[in-house]
Amino acid sequence: MPPVRLSILIPVYNEANSIRSVLERVVTAPAAYFAAKQIAVHLIVVDDGSRDESCREVEAFCAAHPEVSLDLIRQSPNAGKGAAIRTAIAHADSDFCLIQDADFEYDPLDYPKLLEPLIADDADAVLGSRFMNALQRRPFGFWQGAANRAISTFASMAAGLEFSDIESGYKAFRTSLGKSIPLFSKRFGLDPEIMIQLAKRHARFIEVPIHYHGRTPEQGKKIGARDALVAVGSILRTWIFSAAHKDPGAQMLFILSRAKRFNRWMAETISPFVAGDVLELGAGIGNLTVLLASKARTYIATDTDSDHLCELRSRTAYRPNISVASCDLSQSESVAAFQHSADTVVCLNVLEHVGDDIAGFANVRSCLRPGGTAIILVPQGPQAFGSLDEVLEHKRRYTVEELRQKMTAAGFEVTQIIGFNHATFPGWYLNSKILRRRTLSRSQVTLFDFLVPLWKAIDHRLPWPATSLIGIGKVNH
Repeated sequence: MPPVRLSILIPVYNEANSIRSVLERVVTAPAAYFAAKQIAVHLIVVDDGSRDESCREVEAFCAAHPEVSLDLIRQSPNAGKGAAIRTAIAHADSDFCLIQDADFEYDPLDYPKLLEPLIADDADAVLGSRFMNALQRRPFGFWQGAANRAISTFASMAAGLEFSDIESGYKAFRTSLGKSIPLFSKRFGLDPEIMIQLAKRHARFIEVPIHYHGRTPEQGKKIGARDALVAVGSILRTWIFSAAHKDPGAQMLFILSRAKRFNRWMAETISPFVAGDVLELGAGIGNLTVLLASKARTYIATDTDSDHLCELRSRTAYRPNISVASCDLSQSESVAAFQHSADTVVCLNVLEHVGDDIAGFANVRSCLRPGGTAIILVPQGPQAFGSLDEVLEHKRRYTVEELRQKMTAAGFEVTQIIGFNHATFPGWYLNSKILRRRTLSRSQVTLFDFLVPLWKAIDHRLPWPATSLIGIGKVNH
């Protein structure tokens, strides 16, 4: 088994009296655990404009411990703990990240509690809680404790999950997920922001009890009443306005995932053709998976993106007939593991991304048993290809005849081609071809989704092309 790569992110501001001892503790206290679990540790120390000797203390530690992998990043002027952590996340190249404050409030002996759920793939993010049980801790100041409880309650509302200690300084998470979410907070508002953003992505959370030895302001505690107000503002901004993805294409798909009525409409259109053992190629984050799986005896949802696969596992965790696997439709050797395994193959909005889509159609067919059915949904209308397609990394949009020819060439008997969702074609053409927009408006999508009952009733009467085509193909031998 390859070593687990761990980045420990340490923001520093005027901690000359403690930082060297903290670094010593970080590398020695959990050393036996790191060795037993084959964890390769990399420290990322971000000095956030310190005015004391913090940097020299870090350099002295490096000179005394050349065996320790450590990067010291200096940023100036002081921007805040959140800004330092964002810098550290950007520099991380690992499987997991763990945030460690540059003081002795948190104990590195708790690292195994934070890391075990991640290593076992039971969680995508782990939060160390100071309130879960009676572990040793110094009492909070009254107002600090009251503010912490209020902020945790408000952030839990925004995340749709109940967190006991959102402002805890001990958090660990999958690095790829942390790097893919937009973060803006510069100070202590980053603590609730990162948890709300991870919740938007259906991350699997676990809270674990940790030790805590809090400081007073006289001992160097830097958080104050202003930070509580900033945290509330951060929660509101993240809850209402922040995108869930840095990548614009992924964010567009996220916006569409919130169109619940539209997704049900698509599932209702497809579900009459779903039966038996089902393989979904390119399931994404599972918007249709969770709606179609009830029609199947077994359902395998696949994708190539590691974050999508983790989100799929989270969303389908309590559905025993669904399993999740990695598969790249464009690679025959990847698809070979599923050869002749399915009665139904579902392939929705995938083939337009594949460079050699003819080989892609053949790979879809190879997964079916004799008598099996392929359900292939693709975007229609080369004349509507524009900026939104470019953001989504589409290679093409199809015509009815092109879809029919390519499915036939792959060995399918094409039984139906259904024009689906005429309602959005004018809007797609306007936004993508004429206005050259690079994202979808959340308000437009919300309004469209609200009116789905109307669109369903009149869709077949609309005179322009459908936005999508659904090809139904049979394998008779």
